[in-house]
Amino acid sequence: MKSIIGSLLTLVSFLSCHSSVFAQITNHPQRIVIIMFDGFGEEYYRNSNMPTLNEMERKGLYKVVPSLMPSVTNLNNAAICTGEWPAVNGITGNSFWNEKTHTEDFMEDAALLLSPTLFERASTKGIKSILFASKKKTISLLYKGTSDTISPETASPIWVKRIGTPPSIYSREVNYWLMQSALYTLQHDSTMGIVYIHPTDYPMHTWAPESNESKEYLAKMDSYIQQIKEAAPDAAILITADHTVTHKSLCWDLNKVCAKKNIPITIAISPERDKYFKHHRGFGGTAYVYVTNTKERDKAKAAIAALQGVDEVLTKEEAVKRFHLMGNRIGDLVVLGSKETVFGDLDTESEMLPNTYRSHGSLYDARVPLFVYNAKGAPTADYFKYNYQLASWLFR
Repeated sequence: MKSIIGSLLTLVSFLSCHSSVFAQITNHPQRIVIIMFDGFGEEYYRNSNMPTLNEMERKGLYKVVPSLMPSVTNLNNAAICTGEWPAVNGITGNSFWNEKTHTEDFMEDAALLLSPTLFERASTKGIKSILFASKKKTISLLYKGTSDTISPETASPIWVKRIGTPPSIYSREVNYWLMQSALYTLQHDSTMGIVYIHPTDYPMHTWAPESNESKEYLAKMDSYIQQIKEAAPDAAILITADHTVTHKSLCWDLNKVCAKKNIPITIAISPERDKYFKHHRGFGGTAYVYVTNTKERDKAKAAIAALQGVDEVLTKEEAVKRFHLMGNRIGDLVVLGSKETVFGDLDTESEMLPNTYRSHGSLYDARVPLFVYNAKGAPTADYFKYNYQLASWLFR
């Protein structure tokens, strides 16, 4: 009898301490707004007047945490949306070398995603969700489990009538359209338990944190976050980023480097490369190198490591262990650039980039803010060691 009573007391104590966690998986969970603020590094935050985020920092949980490597969007967005490392969810970049078809493919097909999304986890509890993304590639990768998806690139006549004609994807105004759409949903559809918002990082590719244009853009985005708070005062608001964006001055074409040195490789790719060429020309601070013959790996590694602006060249095994990547979806070598170095396809072996060029993908771009505000049952600050853990605790 004593053991039974003891067990019951333990259970009651556990439930009382964790009741708010269980509130997230009952029939009446708290609404969740998640903003994956593309390109929003801490320097952008600190250089701008963002009173809403300042208040969320003071009253909620705020940390600066590492994002995942390579510090590119699809990899980090998939990790945030699944709550899993790339080694588990399978997304290792914006592009990858498809060894079955021997082609360099964009990594934006939901069939490549090997872990359930947050939306799928929530749907098993009967919770509806909606995904807003400026870039349609996010929709095609992460839509599983959603009740609806909205992108200005594929906006229906209904949404055009509600919000207006979407601006160009290469503008800051496209993100305003997106935020207005999310705000409309929060104001008119209380059945959506999860609202996930992914704006584009085009403004960060275009303007440095200290520029007036960047400050104006971020002040406007902050005002939309304030309107979201007012429209859904009951909601938890979770915000983080995938990377920051910095100036890069040097690009190497590793295919041409290896060809010049008579080192046979199958291909060198930039996992930064996606369909939005105007953002970054496909150049990123990390490269995946696939060797033709494993016996040539050490030779290729030494040649690439000797280049100006190359910090490290890791073997596949080293990169898998260090960055928690899926081994069959990365190269035999993983090349890490310096703060101002990127890799990609060029007409020449290397190119000096203009002062206006801005990109990401390196370790130097992998520190981002994380906000958890008004969230019932959220873990303590110690739990959030990386950006991908922002919503990993929900609906488990």
